[in-house]
Amino acid sequence: MGKTVYNRIKAVLAEKDKTNIFLADHLKIAPETVSSWCTNKSQPSIKKLFEIAEILEVDVRTLLISTGHPSI
Repeated sequence: MGKTVYNRIKAVLAEKDKTNIFLADHLKIAPETVSSWCTNKSQPSIKKLFEIAEILEVDVRTLLISTGHPSI
């Protein structure tokens, strides 16, 4: 069974040509935290997801995997 993926933060960062460090700096958090979100080892809070969406100028739904998406 593959690893369950909950968010698309890593993909959206790549689409926007931004780095983990860029996001960490804007959120004023450790880059390791962003890295753990990008690898789906942990998940940001709902409030933090909205902050991420604002920073990356995307709809918050863009940061999430649809419930119909299979595990990767």
